[in-house]
Amino acid sequence: MLEQTRQDVSSPWHEGELAMQRSVGVVERMDGPGRNFVRKAMPEQHRAFFPMLPFLVLGAVDAKGDVWATVRAGRPGFMSSPEPEVLDVRLPRDPADPADSGMEDGDAIAMLGIQLETRRRNRLNGVIGRTYTGAFRVRVGQSFGNCPQYIQPRSSEFVRDPDVPTAMTPLHSGHLDDRTRRMIESADTFFVASYVDREDGERQVDVSHRGGYAGFVRVSAEGGLTIPDFSGNRFFNTLGNFLVNPKAGLVFVDFETGDMLQMTGRTEVLLDSPEITGFQGAERLWRFTPEQIVLRPDALPLRWRQESAELQRRSRG
Repeated sequence: MLEQTRQDVSSPWHEGELAMQRSVGVVERMDGPGRNFVRKAMPEQHRAFFPMLPFLVLGAVDAKGDVWATVRAGRPGFMSSPEPEVLDVRLPRDPADPADSGMEDGDAIAMLGIQLETRRRNRLNGVIGRTYTGAFRVRVGQSFGNCPQYIQPRSSEFVRDPDVPTAMTPLHSGHLDDRTRRMIESADTFFVASYVDREDGERQVDVSHRGGYAGFVRVSAEGGLTIPDFSGNRFFNTLGNFLVNPKAGLVFVDFETGDMLQMTGRTEVLLDSPEITGFQGAERLWRFTPEQIVLRPDALPLRWRQESAELQRRSRG
């Protein structure tokens, strides 16, 4: 049962999110959930959840203003929450990760904790406080949970010490090649980072999960991506950010090899297009044009195994 809307709490939605909510007629309906469930501190469930995880999805903005999404791994316990307003993260710096340069003291950051085997996920954003290179503290700006829709269940295991980086060299490019194109076209999951600079001067970064059947992302001959947007929680954090600031960072993970494909570029939101009917279940589309591409072979020390159809059915209740 929803709590009564807290009128003493300001709405968390910015103009882009409100514009998306207006497009489907849910502005008034989303006002209450926004005030009640987008918090400035983590509830106890979230504080207990993050320390259980072996990896974390992050969104960060580099010095040029480009946004990157990344996935970083650590033994469970590499995150902790000594108090509801903060999350401590023990991660070494990684110069091979293009998102790492956006994780300096005072930088805005977004985090997605996701447990693929249970399809549970929680999000937060805030500001980094860094006192030394091997760890940082995030002061929470917004914290909220997400439903389990479109998450493909997978279990994971470490194949090497997460503190030992790969010996493989990152591959930088300005366009997709056959290898990276196949990686996208076979994916059933990716993560997307976006951000806005709000009127009060606060930078708000977001990172979120996107999932569907393998092949749900389509790649054009020119290398642009077209992505369906399915029915969700109507928060519209990602697409709302795109309306204000079209920059985006995407990361695709090869769950069998640990390869990671990171891209930063620009987006276009398509609210009304005849192309929408070509994507089963899509309510709208968005396009992404990559401008910088980094393929990082063996970047992650984890390997994932997709759960059987029976376990997937059970996880969906």
